[in-house]
Amino acid sequence: MALKATIYKADLNIANMDNHQYGDYQLTMALHPSETIERLMVRILAYARFADDALEFTKDLFETDEPALWQKDLTGQLIKWIEVGSPDEDKVKKASARCKQVAVVTYGNSVDEWYKRNSKLKTLSNVQVWKLSTATTEALPQLCARTMQLQLNVMDGEWTIIGDDAQVLVEWEQLQ
Repeated sequence: MALKATIYKADLNIANMDNHQYGDYQLTMALHPSETIERLMVRILAYARFADDALEFTKDLFETDEPALWQKDLTGQLIKWIEVGSPDEDKVKKASARCKQVAVVTYGNSVDEWYKRNSKLKTLSNVQVWKLSTATTEALPQLCARTMQLQLNVMDGEWTIIGDDAQVLVEWEQLQ
C-alpha cells in the first residue's frame, strides 16, 4: 500500500514594508511521503517571496513536470513558474521558454556546486535564482505544525517569519 500525502495548512500574514505589500493567505499543502519538513517550509517561503492570490501549489513531487508553485493568467497560460531545490537545468530552460517569470529557490549545502554546474541558467534573462542560508532552513522546521499561524515581516531587506513558539531570521541571497 502506497503512503499518502500529509496535509498541512498555514495562515500566512505578510507585512512587507519594503514593497508596501500586505496580505493574508490561507495555504494548503500536501507533504509528499519522501519530502522533508524543511522543504515544505521552503515552499512556504517561496510562496511568500512571490505572493499573489493567483499563485498555487502544484502536485510537484507527485508530477515531475510541474514546479513547486505556478501562476496562470485567466486563459490558463502560465506566467510564473517557481521551483524549489536544485532542479534539472533543462527543466528550468523549458519553463523559461513557456513563462514570463521563472524562479528557483535553492537551499542546502550543494547549492553553489549546482549553480556552477548549470551555467546555461545564467543566459536566461527571465530566470531568478535565490539561495536560502543553511541557518535559515535548519531553523524553519521549528515553526512547522499541521495547522500553522505564520507572520512574515519584511523591513529594510530583513525577513523574519514568526510562528506560535519561535521566529526565524530568513537570509536570502540572489544568485541571479
